[in-house]
Amino acid sequence: MSIEVTDTLVVGAGQAGIAMSEHLRNNGVPHVILEKDRIAEAWRSGRWDSLVANGPAWHDRFPSLEFANTDPEAFASKDRVADYLVDYATMVDAPIRTGVEVLSAKRLPDRAGFRVETTTGPIEAKSIVAATGAFQHPVIPPVVPEKTDITQLHSFYYRNPDQLPDGNVLVVGAGSSGAQIADELQRAGRKVYLSVGPHDRPPRAYRGRDFVWWLGVLGLWDVAAQKPGTEHVTISVSGAYGGQTMDFRRLASEGMTLLGLTQSYKDGVLTFAEDLQKNIANGDASYLTMLDAADTYVERTGIALPQEPDARNAWADPDCLTTPIRELDLVGEGITTIIWATGFRQDFSWMNVSAFDEAGQPQHQRGVSSEPGVYFLGLPWQSRRGSTFIWGVWHDAKHVADQIANQRKYLAYQGPND
Repeated sequence: MSIEVTDTLVVGAGQAGIAMSEHLRNNGVPHVILEKDRIAEAWRSGRWDSLVANGPAWHDRFPSLEFANTDPEAFASKDRVADYLVDYATMVDAPIRTGVEVLSAKRLPDRAGFRVETTTGPIEAKSIVAATGAFQHPVIPPVVPEKTDITQLHSFYYRNPDQLPDGNVLVVGAGSSGAQIADELQRAGRKVYLSVGPHDRPPRAYRGRDFVWWLGVLGLWDVAAQKPGTEHVTISVSGAYGGQTMDFRRLASEGMTLLGLTQSYKDGVLTFAEDLQKNIANGDASYLTMLDAADTYVERTGIALPQEPDARNAWADPDCLTTPIRELDLVGEGITTIIWATGFRQDFSWMNVSAFDEAGQPQHQRGVSSEPGVYFLGLPWQSRRGSTFIWGVWHDAKHVADQIANQRKYLAYQGPND
């Protein structure tokens, strides 16, 4: 069997792989992109029906292409984002092959490069870029046994309220996905319980500017690492319904029951941590910190933005916050469905290379692996806070592509004794 040879093999044709292709092409690096499904598949089949981007269209895009026929201030639908990525791949002439799954990759024993096994045959490449993204495999904590009468699904598989059996719903996880799904279900007439863990809760907008703008002018998109102890804190923000601040007190005033972090299950009863008040208070603190930083910026720069004193007004504490519920009888409360908005794990098991630590996490510097010829793209906090956003991964891709191009130049050097 003949073996295809390429310089750089990119695995994944989502936003990371497409951005990578643009910069590799600009550097003159021959490459191939393999995608086991369709381009931007996760945006189409890994999101619920009503999902929109968490940032406005003027911001959440690649630098070289605006969203066509879309209000720049609007939040693009998931299908519109997927179409945008297809359009961009076409614009940069990305050499994408869909329907091809990468099975394994290992270093060649007798020369530089890697042998990559795929469902359409082997490929040899001098470099490999894992651009498979941050959201690969849904994680459901082993709390409630699978063999119960309760329907359980991860937010990855949630589509709309009509998909669920009749009855009340418990949503576990109050990051952007969990909070938005809980809000949608409540608007659809469901009784919703929301398990709220540690989170940051930024304002959707303040003083006439979206919070993504504030993160930009305050330099917070470029923060290189999270503060110690906050590595797993989620962000609760929404572009749904025109964009709104995710205020959990407001949701409770509309009928939602807030609960602490989900802990354990026994005989049909779920137990929750005694941390709801602390989690809400810390979320409030992050909200107010953003307002304070914005006000300080306006005062220092003299920029003309309107005052917004009402932004500091708080909803009244609901009963479920002043007297937190520690145990919940699922059947007794009429709960027939649990939606686990509990995140994802990455999977690099196909890479048989020395690029990972003992926990299986990539060892890298801004995407450049500890293993020569291996690169990563689309990792959370790969270089900065914005690394998993469309525009952020574009900048990370440029750095990684530049490093690949630099290595090609060094390896092409002919010394005086060669």
